[in-house]
Amino acid sequence: MSDTTVETPEIARGEVILKIDQLCKSYGKLDVLRGIDLEIKKGEVICVLGPSGSGKSTMLRCLNLLETPTKGTIELKGDAVFDGSKPKNLDDLRRETGMVFQSFNLFPNMSAKQNVSIAQIRVRGRKKAEADQRAVEELTKVGLAEKVDEYPDRLSGGQQQRVAIARALAMDPEIMLFDEVTSALDPELVKGVLDVMRGLADSGMTMICVTHEIGFAREVADRVIFMDGGYIVEQGPPKDVLDNPKEERTQRFLGLVLDH
Repeated sequence: MSDTTVETPEIARGEVILKIDQLCKSYGKLDVLRGIDLEIKKGEVICVLGPSGSGKSTMLRCLNLLETPTKGTIELKGDAVFDGSKPKNLDDLRRETGMVFQSFNLFPNMSAKQNVSIAQIRVRGRKKAEADQRAVEELTKVGLAEKVDEYPDRLSGGQQQRVAIARALAMDPEIMLFDEVTSALDPELVKGVLDVMRGLADSGMTMICVTHEIGFAREVADRVIFMDGGYIVEQGPPKDVLDNPKEERTQRFLGLVLDH
């Protein structure tokens, strides 16, 4: 392999791969996260639900340190990547976590293949030919074999989002983070993106998905987390949290969502 690799401990399926302890995030006097404790196991699919402003996306962005937590700790494969005050081993964390956003963040002057190749070359150190080959492989996996040379403005929103997923996967992450990836899409384009995510879940990819797609969470998640007010209010298997929630805040939220 020509890409630069980092020596990290091997983690077996089912072992804890990412752990956060008393994670807090504040913006001035606004407390967005108020002491989050969470362990994510290798191969686990977690769907995070909650009302707007509950801290879901902020938690996700703190997990790969796009946002610096105010306090708390983050461990990846048993090694500290945030020690309560500053990031540590940030390059390791970024290599191991792929993130897909609501907005596609594609370079408009680059083809789908080029969009998927560029980070491999710059971050992983791959040669262009190898990066291009991998880009074609990943684009094919997400159903875009015929679109590798198309530019973003010639792609639908759903296709652009699949390019963004392929770009993240080409970096060989251990964990995929999805932040409301279908919320900007027209309803008829949502299914294609969710199908790609279902395929990833079936393949054993560790995934944390902030989503409002209740049906997807029910079908794919190993664990559903409900957040409100910067706290994890309730978590458990989908059938427990979605069909028989214990907490009044979860019941109220699901009552509103499932009625529509």
